[in-house]
Amino acid sequence: MDKFGKSQSTVRVEDVRFLTGAGRYVDDITPKDALHAFVLRSPVAHGTITELDVSEAKDAPGVQLVLTYDDLEAAGMNTGMQGATVDNRDKTKGAAPKRPILATGKLRYVGEPVAVIFADKYEQARDAAELIVLDYDELPAKMDLVPGGETLHAEAPDNRAFDWGMGDEDATQAAFDAAANTVSLEIGDNRIIVNSMEPRGCYAEMEGDRIHVAINAQGVWAHKDQLAEALQVDKEQIRVTNPDVGGGFGMKAMGYPEPFVLAHATRTLNRPVRWMSDRGEAMMSDNGGRDLVSLAELAFDADHKITAYRVRTRCNLGAYNSQFGQPIQTQLFSRVLMGVYDVQTTWLQVEGYYTNTTQVDAYRGAGRPEAIYVLERVMDRAARELGVDPWELRRRNFIKPNQFPYKTATGETYDVGDFNKVLNRMVTEADDDGFAARKAADAERGLLRGRGTCYYIESILGDPSEGAKVTFNEDGTVSIYVGTQSNGQGHETVYAKFLSDQTGIPHDLITVIQGDSDLIKQGGGTGGSRSVTTQNNATLATVDVILTSFKEFLSGEMGVEPSEISFDDERFRAEGSNLTPTILEVAALAREVERDDLLKHEARASLPARSFPNGAHVAEVVIDPDTGVTTVDRYTVVDDFGNLINPMLAEGQVHGGVAQGIGQAITEHVVYDEDGQLLSASFMDYAMPRAYDVPWIGFTSEPVPSTANIMGMKGCGEAGTVGALAAVSNAVQDALWERGVRQADMPFTPMRVWEMLKNEPVAAE
Repeated sequence: MDKFGKSQSTVRVEDVRFLTGAGRYVDDITPKDALHAFVLRSPVAHGTITELDVSEAKDAPGVQLVLTYDDLEAAGMNTGMQGATVDNRDKTKGAAPKRPILATGKLRYVGEPVAVIFADKYEQARDAAELIVLDYDELPAKMDLVPGGETLHAEAPDNRAFDWGMGDEDATQAAFDAAANTVSLEIGDNRIIVNSMEPRGCYAEMEGDRIHVAINAQGVWAHKDQLAEALQVDKEQIRVTNPDVGGGFGMKAMGYPEPFVLAHATRTLNRPVRWMSDRGEAMMSDNGGRDLVSLAELAFDADHKITAYRVRTRCNLGAYNSQFGQPIQTQLFSRVLMGVYDVQTTWLQVEGYYTNTTQVDAYRGAGRPEAIYVLERVMDRAARELGVDPWELRRRNFIKPNQFPYKTATGETYDVGDFNKVLNRMVTEADDDGFAARKAADAERGLLRGRGTCYYIESILGDPSEGAKVTFNEDGTVSIYVGTQSNGQGHETVYAKFLSDQTGIPHDLITVIQGDSDLIKQGGGTGGSRSVTTQNNATLATVDVILTSFKEFLSGEMGVEPSEISFDDERFRAEGSNLTPTILEVAALAREVERDDLLKHEARASLPARSFPNGAHVAEVVIDPDTGVTTVDRYTVVDDFGNLINPMLAEGQVHGGVAQGIGQAITEHVVYDEDGQLLSASFMDYAMPRAYDVPWIGFTSEPVPSTANIMGMKGCGEAGTVGALAAVSNAVQDALWERGVRQADMPFTPMRVWEMLKNEPVAAE
C-alpha cells in the first residue's frame, strides 16, 4: 500500500467541528427573512378527497403562502415525481402510477403531504394548518402482500405493481426434481425506519434569477436534475447544496416532495423559505426499508453440494414506485443472490405490491442484507436438516480461489476471493473452542445460548465513475473538490489523507469541498459503498495530471526532459539537478511566474468493474426462557475489504453497521394497524438499539486485494448490516432449536421470543 495509501488509522478531523457545535447542518442555517414551512399531511391511510379548502389558512396571522397540488399544476410545474418500473415475467411493463408532489384526488398513506403553509413563524404556519378544511371519504386500507383488496391505483387493479423474474425457472425445477435433498424456509424481513440522527430538512432562496436549494441529502446532482424537471426550467437555473449531513443510510438519496414545493415557493415570493422535519413527522414520511417475505429453497446432491437455489419474494413498495432506476427489491437483491457459493442454477421471482404505507426504498445496506439474510438463513436450516456442521456446509460449497474470476448465475463477475481463509480466521477469532463451555455454563443458570454464522458478500454499487479537482490556493493550502457526499462516514479525513499520501502535501493543509452543484461539475453522490473507492480512484487520476503538468513546468527549471523527472511521493528529483521541490513549492513557483493554469487540475476516472467485499460474522446470543429477553453476548467479524486506507474508520463503519443489524434483529419493528395508522410513531414505541443492546464487536481484517481497481480496495459501507441480520437470527434459532422452535423470525423482542417458547413443543431429544 506504499504507493496508494499508508493504511494508517488517522483520527477524524471533522469530529472537532461536530463535537464543539461548529457543524453546519440544515437546521443551523436560516437565511435572512426566511419564512417557515409546515406540511399538512394526510391523517388517514386511504381516502378520496372530497374537499380541500385553504382560504381561511391563507388569511391567518403571519401566513404568506399556502400551496396545494392545484397551485403547483397552475404554475406549470411537472407535478409527478420520479418512479421506476420493471418488466413483468410476461414481458409487459409493471405498473407506473403517477406520484404527485402533493396529494390530489386520493390520499394513499398516513403522512402523505397535502398542503404546505409558509408563514413568518413556524408556530403561525402550524396553527394555520388547523384552519384548512380537508374532507375525505375514507377507504379500506390495503396492508397485506397478496393480490386484491381496495385498489390504490387504477394502473394496478389487483395492487400488484410487478411480477419480475430472473434465472432459468425450468432448469431450476429440474434440479430440484433430481436433488438428493431439498430444504425450504419461509423468511420474514421486518420493516424498519431509518431514523438518521438528523431528520430531513431543506431551505430555498433566490440567488439573482437562480434558485438555490439546500438539502441534507447524499449528493446534489440527482436533486438538481429532478428540481429542474419539476420546475420546468433549465438546469443552469438551479443550484443545489448539501451542508453537513447527519446520517443518510440511503434514505436521503432519493427525492422527496418538500424541496420541490419550497423551490416553487421561493421563486413565487422571492423570499427564502425553510422546512425541518421533526422526529414524528420523519417516522411517518421518510422512506422505510425491508418489509418483504421470501420462500427460499436449496437443492443438494448426495455430497451436500448445492445444485440449485430458488427464491420467491413478495415485497412491499408502499403507496408508490421506488425512485431508483430499477426497484431495489429486484436490482440489488439479484446482484448477490448466490452469495459466496458455487451454484449456477437459480430462479428468483419478486412480486411487488402497493400498500397504504410510506415508500419502501433502499437504505441500511441497500438491498444486500435482504439477499444475504435469506440465503444464510436457509443455509443454516439446511445444515440442521442435513446434519452437517454449518461451517463445513459453507466450506463445501464455497467458490474456490482457483475459480476466480467467477461469473455468477446472475451475471455478476466476482474478481477475487478466498472465502475459506476468511472463515478459518473467523473460527479462531470467535473462540470456537470455548463455545461449548460457555453454553454449558449458561444452561446451568437456566439460560439458552446459541451461535449463528453468516458469510456475506456485497457489491459496490452506483456510478463507477467519479471526478476530483485539486486547487492550490494563495494562502498555501490545497482544496480537493469531490463528487461524493459525507453523511458522517469521515470522508474529510480519508480524502485529505489519501491526497496527502500521494503528493506529500501535509494533510492538515488540505480542505475537502463537497456538496455544491456550482463548484463541482458532476458526481455520483454517496450510496452503495461507492464513495471511497470511486473517489480515491478519481484522486489518483487527478494526481497523475498534476505530476505530468508539474514535470513539464519543472523541465525548464531543472534543465532536463520531463521524462527524466521523478516524484517520490514527497519531492521531484532529477539526476544532475540539485532542485528537489515539493508539490507545494512547485505551485508557489508557478504562482510567482503567473502560471495560473498550473494551480487547478481535475480529472475523471471510472472503475473497470465492481469490487465485492465479503466476510464472516459470528454472533452468540443468550436467551432467558422465563422472560424472552435476548442478549447479544459476543460478536465477531472477519472482513475482506481488500486494502484498507484507514483501518480505524473501516472498523467504525463495521461497528455501526452491526449495531444497525442488531437493532433490526432484536428491537426494531414498524407496526401499522389494520387501518394503516402507524402505531410505532415515536421512540416511546419504536425501539432503536441502545448501548446495552450491543456487545463489544471484534473486528479483524483478512484482505484479499481486489483486482477491479488499482488500489485493491473493496469498500465497506454497509458490510456490518449485511452480515448482522442473519448472524443474529441464526444464533437465536440455534438457541431455540433445542426447545423445539423451528421457525424464528425477526424481531426477537421479549414477547415474541417468550411466545415462541410457550407455543412450540419441547424437542424429545
